[in-house]
Amino acid sequence: MPNRLQPKKLLLSKWTAVQPQQREKHFLVSKVIQPEDPLAAIEWIALEAVLTKRVQILRWQALKDEAVWRTGWH
Repeated sequence: MPNRLQPKKLLLSKWTAVQPQQREKHFLVSKVIQPEDPLAAIEWIALEAVLTKRVQILRWQALKDEAVWRTGWH
């Protein structure tokens, strides 16, 4: 599935960190950040840790790295 990710469909998708840090293992895409230019491609998402509610902003393509992220909650 990681090769078929589409940024517009990532909202509220669930992710598991392969190597959890600070007990943060499960994450939810809480926001797909729309670019200022409506014709530009989506690049950024907000990823929220379920346990701590900490939010990190990262490029959505980072979720394709299977060494770091797995789809769903495991």
